[in-house]
This record gives sequence, C-alpha cells and structure tokens, in this order.
Amino acid sequence: MPPTVPQKRSAWPWVLGIGAVLVFMGIGVVILIFAVTRIANDNNNNSNANNSNKVTNKNTNKNSNTNADDTNTNTRSSLTTFTDDFSNKIWGTGESQYGNIWYADESLHMHATKNGFIVMYGPDRPDYKTENATVRVGLRSIDGNPPTTGYGLVVHGEKKDGKLEDYGFLIDTGDKPKYEIVLHRAGAETKVVDWTPTSTIRTGTLPNQIEVRIRDLKMDFYINGQFVTSITDEANYRRGRVGLYTSDVGEVAFDDLEISK
Repeated sequence: MPPTVPQKRSAWPWVLGIGAVLVFMGIGVVILIFAVTRIANDNNNNSNANNSNKVTNKNTNKNSNTNADDTNTNTRSSLTTFTDDFSNKIWGTGESQYGNIWYADESLHMHATKNGFIVMYGPDRPDYKTENATVRVGLRSIDGNPPTTGYGLVVHGEKKDGKLEDYGFLIDTGDKPKYEIVLHRAGAETKVVDWTPTSTIRTGTLPNQIEVRIRDLKMDFYINGQFVTSITDEANYRRGRVGLYTSDVGEVAFDDLEISK
C-alpha cells in the first residue's frame, strides 16, 4: 500500500484562542480601571463631605461664640453706676447734738458725740436709692482713734416721723478688727449680726472699702472685695437711700461712693 501522507493542521484555532484570551484580558483591564476610578471618586466625595462637615461645624461654633459675646456685652451695658467722690458739697453738713459733719480734702468727714452715734442719709434723689443695688464706699480713720462702736455704710435709709429706719454695715478698725450689722427701727438700734472678727479689715488709719449687694430681700456683705456674710431684709425696707454712720468721737472720712443698678 502506498505510504500515508500526514495532514497539515490549521493555525486558525490557535489564532482564535489567543485572540479570545486577549479580548478577555482587555475586558478585565477595562473593568479594573473602571473600579479604580470609582473608588477614587468615592474617596474624593467622602473627603469633600468631611470638609463640608468641618466647615459647617466651624461656622456653627463661630456663630455660637459670637452670639455668646453679644449676650455678655448687652448684659454689661445694661448696668449703670452712679458715683459720688464728694467733690460736690451736696450732703448735709454742720454740727448738732449728735456730732459734726463737714467736707475736707474732697471727702466727707464725721464724728459723733461721746458714747453716741450719728447717721447722715444721702440727698433725696433717685441716684441715691438702694433698692436692688450694689453699694460700696471707701472709709478710714483719720486720727488713728477709730470708733470701737463702729462706723460704716447705711442702706434703705428713711426717716419716719423723724426717726431712723435702715440697715447699717459697720466695722471696727482697731487692734482686733471686726464687723457688725445693725437695724434701726423707729430710731432704736438693734443688732442683726453681732460683732464678728475678720482678717479682711485693714487696721489703724489704712483705708477700707465696704460693700452691700442687694437683690430683693437678700443682702450680701463684702469687705475689701471679700464676702463676709448674708442676711434677709426681714424688716422689708427694700427702698430708701444710702447713708453714712459713725459713733463716738474718733474722726472718720468717707470717699468714692458707688451705687450700681
């Protein structure tokens, strides 16, 4: 028999196979590029969203702080303070059976009679009223002989039938400094807070500042900026004028009266 002649195989299957592989690889690359692009876009969107939130929070906080500052400013501006440095001679002065009152060195000076006391109310004007006010005054002993029975500040002062009605915040600037609070009713003096020792008082001829903060029936008392005690206005005086008080013969002076409302 004649020998068998080998048949040549066609190259087309290989070409088609390789082509198919290349097509699938191309599709995979396109899908991969699309996925990477989408992830990148998502990250950018998240970043923009975070930045937007930060800006919003920053603006919100800034606006809140601005509003808070405006509120504080309005509160401060609503407070009015009246001052009397005793450079204008408008308080009552002169000598009487209770003592002597006079102006000197732009201060108001006072002394009482021996074993007595004297009270002088401020001018009968709205500025000197003490209802819901913070009242403070500077005071000092002139001759180094401070009254042992006290000198100081009076609030809610009013005369009824010619008799004193008020509260008095008194200090003793002697060797053993102390304070007390008294009540005048129908001219008679009684103790609300008995003599209480304190280190907040400067002794001798050194100046001190005493202060009463009044809110409705509550009264808080300060010496040289330090809180010392509180009481309730059980006499229900509320209104009335500021006044000054001293006792015995030692000379004292008052200066820089302030009334804030």
